[in-house]
Amino acid sequence: MLLHALSRLREQHALPPLRALHVAHGLQAVAEDWPAHCQTCCEAWQVPFEVLAVQVLREASLEQAARQARYAALGAQLQDGELLLLAQHADDQVETVLQRLLRGTGVRGLAGMPSVRPLAAGWLFRPLLNESRATLAAYAEQHALRWVDDPSNLDMRFTRNRLRHQVLPALREHWPGVDASLRRCAEQAAEAQGLLDELAVTDLAAAQQPAAWDWLGLPQLALAPLRALSQARQRNALRHWLAPRTLLPDAAHWAGWEALRDAGEDRQPVWRLHAGELRRSAGRLFWLSGDWCVTPEEPPAWTRQTSLALPGNGVLHVQGVLPAGQVSVHYRRGGELLCLPGRGQRDLKRLFNERDVPAFLRQRWPLLAIDGQLRAVAGLAGLDGRQCGDWQVQWQPPPSS
Repeated sequence: MLLHALSRLREQHALPPLRALHVAHGLQAVAEDWPAHCQTCCEAWQVPFEVLAVQVLREASLEQAARQARYAALGAQLQDGELLLLAQHADDQVETVLQRLLRGTGVRGLAGMPSVRPLAAGWLFRPLLNESRATLAAYAEQHALRWVDDPSNLDMRFTRNRLRHQVLPALREHWPGVDASLRRCAEQAAEAQGLLDELAVTDLAAAQQPAAWDWLGLPQLALAPLRALSQARQRNALRHWLAPRTLLPDAAHWAGWEALRDAGEDRQPVWRLHAGELRRSAGRLFWLSGDWCVTPEEPPAWTRQTSLALPGNGVLHVQGVLPAGQVSVHYRRGGELLCLPGRGQRDLKRLFNERDVPAFLRQRWPLLAIDGQLRAVAGLAGLDGRQCGDWQVQWQPPPSS
C-alpha cells in the first residue's frame, strides 16, 4: 500500500528515486512465492525491485533474530542520507507498546517505535504510524490492490500474535479507547525520553573531554565525572552512550556496571554486553567490540616492507630506514627490556606503567625486535624507534565497530 501511494505521489510531485527491497528470511516455504508477487507489483508501478536474502539464527527469540537480520540487511543498502520507508501503522505501535509494557520496559521502550531514527548511513522513516490498519485496508480495497497474508501472523506461539488476536480484542471490548490511550502513553514516554537524553548529553560532556588515548579510535569516557553522579543518572548517561553500540542491558544486568565501577584500582574489571564489552583502566572506560574483543594471532614474518598487516590488530607502518638485522614483530611475552639512550635497559612493564598504558592494551601492543632485541614499541611516543635512530614504527589499531 505504501509503495503504491508513493508511486502515485511521484506522478504529481518531484520525489527522490524510488526503489523497493524485499527481505527473504528463509523461515517459511510459503514465503518463496512472495518475491514474485512483489516483482509483479513493482513492474506495474515502474519501481526497481531487489530481494535481500538473510540468514536468521535460530535463537530463543526467533522474532528478535529475524528483526535484527532484517534491519542489518536493509541498513547495508542505504546510501548517505537515503530514507528507508516502512509501512508500520498505528495498530503495530499499540501492539509494540503493550508488548514492551508487559516485559517491564523502561521509558525508552515504552516510547514505542519512533517515526524517524538513524539507520546505518541513512534514516528509517515510518510515515503511517498515525494511520490504523483499517484505514490502510480501506485504501487497498479502494485501489484494488492485491496483497499476501503471512500465515505466521496467525501463529499463537508468537507474543505479538497473541496480543493482536486475543488480548487487544478483549481490551477494546471493555475499554474502547485503549488504542488511543496506549499511543498517548507512547508519545508521553517519547517526550520524557527526550528530556532524559538531554540530561545524559549534559552529564556525559565532562566525561568526553579529549584524552591521551583518543588516537586508538576507541569510544571512551572518564570515570570520575560519572562517579560524581547519582546512580540513576549514571545509568541514564550510560544508556544514552551505549545505545548506538549495543543492545541495552536489562535491570538485573546493571550489576555488571556497579562491579566494574567499584573494583579496586589493581583489578582489570570487564562488563560484557551483547555487542562488546566495557573495560576500565587508568581512570577511563573503554568500549571494545569486534577485533578488540579477540586475542590477536601472532604477527606474520616481516620482510622489511613499509607496512605490515596484523591479523585482527590493525597495521604497522615504518617511517625511515630500519637498522640492519633480522626484523620481527611480536606481542608481549613478559620480561622484555628496551634500551633507552641515557637510561640503559628498561623493563617494558615499568615503561607501560609510567605511561599509564591501559591494561587491556598491553598484551596486544606490537613490539619490534631486531636480531631478537626489542628496539621499538610501535606508536608509543619516545619508545617507537625514534629514540635510537632516524626511523619510527607507527601502529594503526583495528577499527572499533
